[in-house]
Amino acid sequence: MWLLVKRDVVAVYKQTILGPIWFFIQPVFTMAVYILVFGLIADLGTDGIPMPLFYLSGVIMWGYFSAMLTNTGSTFITNQALFSKVYFPRVIVPLSLLYSNGLKFLIQFVLFLIVYIYYAFEGQVSLGTNWYLLPFTIVLIAVQGLAGGLIVSALATRYRDFNFLVKFGVDLLRYATPIVYPMSLLFAESSGGTLKWVIMANPMTGILDAFKVAAFEDSFIQPYFWETFAYSCLFTLLLLVIGIAAFHRVEKKFIDTV
Repeated sequence: MWLLVKRDVVAVYKQTILGPIWFFIQPVFTMAVYILVFGLIADLGTDGIPMPLFYLSGVIMWGYFSAMLTNTGSTFITNQALFSKVYFPRVIVPLSLLYSNGLKFLIQFVLFLIVYIYYAFEGQVSLGTNWYLLPFTIVLIAVQGLAGGLIVSALATRYRDFNFLVKFGVDLLRYATPIVYPMSLLFAESSGGTLKWVIMANPMTGILDAFKVAAFEDSFIQPYFWETFAYSCLFTLLLLVIGIAAFHRVEKKFIDTV
């Protein structure tokens, strides 16, 4: 487990000039683009939350989820040579991704805390009574990415197209999740009813919305918040059960099909 985590964290940035600084550069630049496009040009609003905080919270959470989903989804393909030479419990590989991607997330979360503390001293943000949801949302987003990745990894042993489909789908799903717009926009009088329910059916919506509810004021809560969050929790649990079963079934004979 430790060797795999070290490989994923250290080896990736070992020959780069900036090294681990890329952990900060990626979310900061993405946040800047979101502020420019969705905050200033499109003027979608942030429900009174400072734009750097609003977009940064979505960027780091979505980054953790997408990294878990895509990296776990290619477990059998990227580790084919390792699996064919030595035996060890295959599930260690996706679990190591949970830790390595979690470490990257924690580094980026420190950046979020620095920005948050700055605006807290300015009196522009404050924790609400639902602050306890914060660790739950982080665990849920990691588990949902892991569970989805386990299913994709099982399917990708036979159909490589799934890896390309997931990478493409994750980019599209980003815009069906309240990252670049607040949930209040969906409940505005001018919003279409169908689009609202489609976005609420996205299991990531409840988790991302709960993170913002935990980090910011209670006024951030919108209608159906608790129902959407409960739906996301149940979906994640069901997805994990299916993912473990699919991974366990494929790991015994995948070497013949990869």
